Amino acid sequence: MKEYVLAGGCFWCLDAAYRVVDGVEEIVSGYTGGTSPNPTYEQVCTGQTGHAEVVKVVFDEQRVPGDVVLDMFFTMHDPRQLNRQGNDVGTQYRSAMFPSGAEQLEEFEAAIARADETWGGGLVTKIEPLTEFYQAEEYHQDFFAKNPTQGYCVAVAGPKIQKIRQGFRPYLKA
Repeated sequence: MKEYVLAGGCFWCLDAAYRVVDGVEEIVSGYTGGTSPNPTYEQVCTGQTGHAEVVKVVFDEQRVPGDVVLDMFFTMHDPRQLNRQGNDVGTQYRSAMFPSGAEQLEEFEAAIARADETWGGGLVTKIEPLTEFYQAEEYHQDFFAKNPTQGYCVAVAGPKIQKIRQGFRPYLKA
């Protein structure tokens, strides 16, 4: 199994979209990239902890290659928006990738280069050191499945899932 830690706006969206992918074995919503130990959602939302809302994506490369997982990441959010995704504003919503070592750093750099070409330039996605990962509160885990009619899920997460369903059909769960 391979594991990536990625930030692309609200973690509910990334969590929901990756759950439709065959080979993704686990998704954990959490926080990383900040300075406060054991931050809560409320603390992270202030923007004062330095943490980003992230997902840890654990996947089987035999079923879904790492480059595809990363291309999905750049499909799910707009990597040209600095410290925001739509109406979610703040450094906690930044576009960032957190490599666990030199191999992932190279993979992430290659993914940014591909995305930069796809988006026509202007990416603000940063590669940041992977610091301590803190799992978000239980109610954030698989939030979309638990709250499918909630306004944010319908208006924001739902369309991101559709982008993955349309652009990555060979990698979807049956």
